[in-house]
Amino acid sequence: MDMHSITPIAAFDVEKGKATAIGGGPLDLNASQGYRWIHVNSQDEALRPWAKEHLPDIAARALWQSETRPRCERLDDGLILNLRGVNLNPESDPEDMVSLRMWITEHAIVSARIRKVWALDSIRQSAEAGAAPETAGEFLAELTYGLTSRIETVSLGLEEQTDELEEAIAEGRRIPTGKLGDIRQAVIKMRRFINPQREAISMLATLENWIIAPDELALLRETANRTRRIVEELDATRDRLSALRDHIDADRAHALSRNSYVLSVVAAIFLPLGFLTGLFGVNVAGMPGTTAPSAFWVLAGVSAVGGLALFLIFKFAKWL
Repeated sequence: MDMHSITPIAAFDVEKGKATAIGGGPLDLNASQGYRWIHVNSQDEALRPWAKEHLPDIAARALWQSETRPRCERLDDGLILNLRGVNLNPESDPEDMVSLRMWITEHAIVSARIRKVWALDSIRQSAEAGAAPETAGEFLAELTYGLTSRIETVSLGLEEQTDELEEAIAEGRRIPTGKLGDIRQAVIKMRRFINPQREAISMLATLENWIIAPDELALLRETANRTRRIVEELDATRDRLSALRDHIDADRAHALSRNSYVLSVVAAIFLPLGFLTGLFGVNVAGMPGTTAPSAFWVLAGVSAVGGLALFLIFKFAKWL
């Protein structure tokens, strides 16, 4: 009899594609036919003692690790599989990816998560309706396909946002402050996990002569190829965003340099005029024109002619 029990998020016995919910009472991993799927919250305090009782030590500890990266590792007759999915939960950023930890054998699947993984929840909803993948191998193929499809949708969304930024910059329109940086940060966050996930799914697709049938391996290989394309698209999007950032920085530097140059030319024109007007503005005896009624207009005319002469000199010298 079980020494420890756990309250799962969901638990099903699956036989020939028909899912039956498991009622209350202690749970073990013994399925008479087909396989048993137990889905739990990795933060459940009852998980540790239950997992230590029913799973190999390494597989048990993998279920509640605080930080995980996608991995695929054979262990005895089972498999440790960690995957990531985009975060489609309300008020969450998709690139803040959710983790899924799993232990898989021919007749048992244990999955653990903290936040809802929508690809897995789709399988759960189908199981509640009475239908589920017929084998553990088909379960893995369907799960990885669902995860990858949702990741691909988010990746294409980031690519479209990058297209819009390029069009805005090409048309000379201003882009919202921080928009480019937000998209680039999202791309970096996603790629951090998608690349190791590609490796994990690729490794999973090589597990021949195990519990995964040839047609399921073919679907896994296709999923691995799609994941590889997603990584390449994220790399391309990241490079495009870097090029846009360089273009914006170059435009700003050019505008600043142009403004500084114009100010320097204006200062060069008005500096001698300022000296002239300052010289005639000193209040000392002997200043010429102090008693002449037209002295001010003469000084103003000389200043205007001098300013125009300096402007023409700069113009012919191609400084303007």
